[in-house]
Amino acid sequence: MSLETYRGRCHCGAVRFEADIDLDAGTVRCNCSICARSRFWLAFVPADRFRLLAGEDTLSDYRFAAQRIRHRFCSVCGVKPFGMAADGSGIAVSVSCLDGLAPERLAALPVTYVDGAHDRWDAAPAVTSYL
Repeated sequence: MSLETYRGRCHCGAVRFEADIDLDAGTVRCNCSICARSRFWLAFVPADRFRLLAGEDTLSDYRFAAQRIRHRFCSVCGVKPFGMAADGSGIAVSVSCLDGLAPERLAALPVTYVDGAHDRWDAAPAVTSYL
């Protein structure tokens, strides 16, 4: 495991966080309705490896369907820097909101595609190029 501490933020900077993430362990792209529409690219971390530094008062929540995930977004700029399990156990950090990752590093990250649109978290969708 190669944990590194990354800082991240929403677009306007009102919401800021840091998280200890092993990006080489893999990232996820999902085709469920919200991930596909927002192009959410995530890295999972346990809740104890995530620290919200600023912006709790700026964050809004969105939940739908089974309500298992609190989709947190900045009420100023609309960017979703992370989501969290409703039970508080884990955080889905937006890889795109992490500061300082060069395009070459982003391109080299391992990605697992999941078919969330059909609740198939163990299988990739037939088409992934748009994710």
